[in-house]
Amino acid sequence: GAVNTLWFEDSVLWGGNTDGYGFAANLDDHAPGWGVNGPAVVLGAGGASRAVIHALKERGIKDIRIVNRTLARAEELSRHFGPGVSAHGAVGELLADAGLLINTTALGMHGNEILAADPAGLPDHAIVTDLVYVPLETPLLAAARARGLKTVDGLGMLLHQAVPGFERWFGRKPEVSPELRSMIVADIEGH
Repeated sequence: GAVNTLWFEDSVLWGGNTDGYGFAANLDDHAPGWGVNGPAVVLGAGGASRAVIHALKERGIKDIRIVNRTLARAEELSRHFGPGVSAHGAVGELLADAGLLINTTALGMHGNEILAADPAGLPDHAIVTDLVYVPLETPLLAAARARGLKTVDGLGMLLHQAVPGFERWFGRKPEVSPELRSMIVADIEGH
């Protein structure tokens, strides 16, 4: 997988990935109890989806459905993660009992095409999250919110994934506070 944090330990260079931590911490903040919400549908089979699937498995989610336009990439991830992770080439009926819909693709980001996943097929208890944070409310999140579903944007994942690296480098765990989020939102929105 990808490495996004480097540090020295006993004169040896180490590397790790904090995206899974950031994903889980963001949901912990904005959708407590998300880990027991039911099957998860993961849109995309790139590097971000690998971190998300790892976090889902760590939380004990036993039914993870990867959807990717290139089925072979989804199948490769399914084989890597093993039992409980399945690969699909289209969303189809996968949302009917899903408790969590996660977009790990760049679709919905400013300048990219819109994601072809309709949250209308999700049950009322479902949570929809998008790793995209520009715009904060992607078309997927707007459709889910209009449907009355709980939504979580991707900015929190960005902020939380920085926490472990900061702690390793400076020996102090920073807090992802509402004030920090507000400052970043103002910057993103150009205020």
